Amino acid sequence: MSSGHKKLETNISLMAVFIIIAISLGGLVEIVPLIFMDQVRKPAEGVVPYPALELAGRDVFVHEGCYNCHSQMIRPFRSETERYGPYSVAGESVYDRPFQWGSKRTGPDLARVGGRYSDEWHYIHLTNPRDVVPESNMPNYGWLKERMVDGEIVQKKMRALNSLGDPYSEEDIAAAPSVVEGKNEMDAVIAYLQSLGHARSGR
Repeated sequence: MSSGHKKLETNISLMAVFIIIAISLGGLVEIVPLIFMDQVRKPAEGVVPYPALELAGRDVFVHEGCYNCHSQMIRPFRSETERYGPYSVAGESVYDRPFQWGSKRTGPDLARVGGRYSDEWHYIHLTNPRDVVPESNMPNYGWLKERMVDGEIVQKKMRALNSLGDPYSEEDIAAAPSVVEGKNEMDAVIAYLQSLGHARSGR
């Protein structure tokens, strides 16, 4: 063993510095090219920013932790594409912050769930999942009916996303409070679920 190698292995501080450098370089090699690739920066055909109610529903999906059991990423494996539909591409998630990719399968992947079930089915399922799926271990979310969507918050989020590059018009932003008026979080999350996957599902 060379003296340099021995010194590196026996000096924990020096070893930590080299580990940080190695991880940083590896991370840069993985991340930097993505910044310049159109397929991860430009939306896939048919993908548009979420309208006001769907945007509110996506926030409900995130803050209730639904992504812990339901990812939105169909991997390019036959077992997944036959069950869920076309595999996911990065351009579908351009307007998702944070994106919902992953491979968690406690519950089914939701990337293509939009339009597969009626609004009424989702309403029953969210209120008590076992009424439509007897073996389900999903918790009840009936109380979402009691929480109303705040139009001013949705408007502020749309304005913030617009500053990040999401192409919301001033008319879209101005109309947000009236669009979500009288809607509860159950309505919002159902609207969000019904929007998922239309760009690539062939519907």
